[in-house]
Amino acid sequence: MPAEQLGWQLPDAIFYPTGGGTGLIGMWKAFDELEAIGLIGSKRPRMYAIQAEGCAPMVRAFEAGDEFAERWENAATVATGIRVPKAVGDFLILRVVRDSGGAALAVSEEAILQGVEDAAHDDGFLLCPEGGAVLAGWRLALERGLVRRDEQVLLFNCANGNKYPLPDRSQALTLAEADPVAL
Repeated sequence: MPAEQLGWQLPDAIFYPTGGGTGLIGMWKAFDELEAIGLIGSKRPRMYAIQAEGCAPMVRAFEAGDEFAERWENAATVATGIRVPKAVGDFLILRVVRDSGGAALAVSEEAILQGVEDAAHDDGFLLCPEGGAVLAGWRLALERGLVRRDEQVLLFNCANGNKYPLPDRSQALTLAEADPVAL
């Protein structure tokens, strides 16, 4: 639990790979429960829902100001854990992101793969593609001025890269475009 690890303080922002969104929704609910029992105060982090450009229904709805997300047709991404064309809790995800002052961001396949590669090379972490998407999302948020480098930010990597062996980069990009089920 991030709150306990941070001395019962929440980070300034949380970046979460968002498919069905249950983790993001669950965290938000948990923060209210932790406050109710006196473990944390009322301060909440900005929540960032990260999706792949090939499957970004939350991003599209967020940017349009919609309450619900329309189904994403022909979803394709190497990050299979976030390839969810229609989340059951779409309205809850959008509410959390908006209420927190966060955003929904879409990242490219190239940025996802670069995130996985950079984390392995620079930090020795073997991220899953969804974790690579989150790293790419944080980088995009920095570029857009949505977060600052001096802020305390939590990036979620929901699985180990060993669980999702990636093909060579050129094959991954081609496969994601041609046959998303093959990944």
